[in-house]
Amino acid sequence: MKTPVLKILCLLGLQLGLLLGLQPDAAQALTLEQRLFDQAWRVVSQAYVDDTFNDQNWWAVRQTVLSQPLADRAQTYDVVREMLDSLGDPFTRLLEPEEYRNLQMTTSGALTGVGLQIASDRTNGQVIVIAPIAGSPAERAGLHPGDHIQAIDGQPTDDLSLDEAASLMRGPQGTTVRLTVNRWINPDFNATLSPIPKPVTASDQSAPQPNLEFWEVEVVRDLISLNSVISELRQEPGLPPLGYIHLLQFNGNSRVEMEDALLDLESQGAEGYILDLRNNPGGLLQAGIDVARLWLDRGTIVYTVDRHGVQGSFQANGFALTEDPLVVLVNRGTASASEILAGALQENDRATLVGETTFGKGLIQSLFQLLDGSGMAVTVAKYETPLHHDINKEGIHPNYEVPSVPLRSNQWGSDLDRQYQEALTLLYPKSLAQNPGQG
Repeated sequence: MKTPVLKILCLLGLQLGLLLGLQPDAAQALTLEQRLFDQAWRVVSQAYVDDTFNDQNWWAVRQTVLSQPLADRAQTYDVVREMLDSLGDPFTRLLEPEEYRNLQMTTSGALTGVGLQIASDRTNGQVIVIAPIAGSPAERAGLHPGDHIQAIDGQPTDDLSLDEAASLMRGPQGTTVRLTVNRWINPDFNATLSPIPKPVTASDQSAPQPNLEFWEVEVVRDLISLNSVISELRQEPGLPPLGYIHLLQFNGNSRVEMEDALLDLESQGAEGYILDLRNNPGGLLQAGIDVARLWLDRGTIVYTVDRHGVQGSFQANGFALTEDPLVVLVNRGTASASEILAGALQENDRATLVGETTFGKGLIQSLFQLLDGSGMAVTVAKYETPLHHDINKEGIHPNYEVPSVPLRSNQWGSDLDRQYQEALTLLYPKSLAQNPGQG
């Protein structure tokens, strides 16, 4: 009669041990470096959007690494990066302590550097420009969406993570960084850059690439203004008062700045709005949702889908600040949170979109701090537009396709800006018909 009782106690003990995480290898003491790796592994295990982990045995990844000693922090970072690279997701990445602090500063609204928002080219691993920040050294140097940064101070970018590349471009105010750039030929724009010869090999001679040119440009680092919103009331001859709002990015100040701008323009009598999201690379998801609620009185803003296929949603809350007509300008540099805003306004029939197909980043990252002050950006969900479109790698298509022309930020919203002029035509068709000299 004692044997069954003993078996029951043993089974209860095993179950309790499993609940407490006392796996067989957990009894072995982990070194500090192994604990850091294990923490990074567990973050991905519990939060990453793809529960197949790119079709690999995630537990085996952990066991393989922990079966061998990690000599120092540099080796630990290397194996964490190798682990994250195996996911095939350029947005899930390790941030060393300085990189983690810099990213937190960027989303809070302060930065010193060249003012570029960058991503990793999916085809060759090079750094690609999403957008230069308006008024930044990078914009003044002539960089624009779609440029490839081949090297930073001579160091090839295909050997760098995004955060390593960003770190190389940051630095003290007044110092210089040399960027090697390639882009599709656009003679009207390239005049600001100094061409350098492209290295030619024997194999290149039989297969020239006449549509690409290479440049080298020196950019002087400066304090980057990260104000989210630039706005003004415009009174075009013969047209009703127009509120023009350029939303540069989504950070912790965006909702308040947009609310202040809207209230000010409403008080001045604006009867229609152009919201400029061109070259807006995104930022904080919640900021995008909060800004959408200032424009949208009712309806779904965005759906999120986690690793289990469970959907969440964010709704308008009935506190929109204006119902005036709205046109939104978008281009290839419109990404992430700005695509959430554009999609919400378009698919709820709140706004008409004018410009180019957007960048196509439909993934949501969260930041996780690790025990040594480093951190990780991990893709935890994807998002869908109100009509359940998955825009990742596809982008949002505007209602009216108008190709971009090369412009400086001080030329946006001018007579030279074809997308802006199209927006005016859509906002005030009757007024422009009566005043054909406008637009």
